[in-house]
Amino acid sequence: MNDEYIPIEPVPLEINGILDLHPFSPKDLKHLIPDYLEECQDRKIYHVRIIHGKGKGNIRRSVHALLDRNSLVAGYRPAELFNGSWGATIVELKRGE
Repeated sequence: MNDEYIPIEPVPLEINGILDLHPFSPKDLKHLIPDYLEECQDRKIYHVRIIHGKGKGNIRRSVHALLDRNSLVAGYRPAELFNGSWGATIVELKRGE
């Protein structure tokens, strides 16, 4: 096996108010989520859906812990049944000044 470091190019992420966490590693969440929410607020997107999946709930708990500590977040709740249910979280961002 080759131990040579190969840099990974960043993948552009569409900022549209829907963040699907499935392609990301859990270790990326602590930077990904705050950065994404900041970009949404800058673009006046105040209603964000974060898709974390149902699974065992570990990612959901991590997402909620990050949201609890984020000053941009006005509130959050599980998505409605037709919008991901407990596999997604709806986030309301504070309106910019």
